[in-house]
Amino acid sequence: MSELNVCEAILARRSVRAYTAQKVEVKKIRSLIEAAVRAPTSMHLEPWAFAIIQDKVMLEQLSDIAKERLSNSSKQPLELSDDLIQPDFNVFYNANTLIVICANTENPDAFADCWMAAQNLMLAAHAIGLGSCVITQALPALNDTNMKPQLGISAHYEAIAPIVIGYSDKESQTSRRKRPLILSWIETDSEH
Repeated sequence: MSELNVCEAILARRSVRAYTAQKVEVKKIRSLIEAAVRAPTSMHLEPWAFAIIQDKVMLEQLSDIAKERLSNSSKQPLELSDDLIQPDFNVFYNANTLIVICANTENPDAFADCWMAAQNLMLAAHAIGLGSCVITQALPALNDTNMKPQLGISAHYEAIAPIVIGYSDKESQTSRRKRPLILSWIETDSEH
């Protein structure tokens, strides 16, 4: 598969929710991280750090914790409510790689910087033939004070953007988008 240009990748990228068992190669993960850190960053502070999990048992444990937290929360996403009660449902859609972009909590701009890095990572994944999906439902599990040390996430970092990466098990459907809501468009009059 040839690599896509950035506009093609933006228009073609989809959230993938079904993955094969094929493990993502270390070289590809390093390439994705390199793309992530090329994102814009406020004051060149680069407040991001990465936790990479390719351990199926750990991913299943995190999924179970996330499902438990979500089922006890009043803020659970409607589209997940039926899935949460299914014992075999995995919030990571059985992907074997989770890349967690973490923010340095001492940097007030870290949240925005990490999400820009996440977008770079997902576009790069799509461009090299990998699927990706942001799993925000996992954040309570990833930021659990008992779980963070197991994941190597220090107290100075917070999980911001958990992204599963893998080889898609099926074709992702094109999703519709609303027309852009432009609140204003202010121009100066110019003479021609």
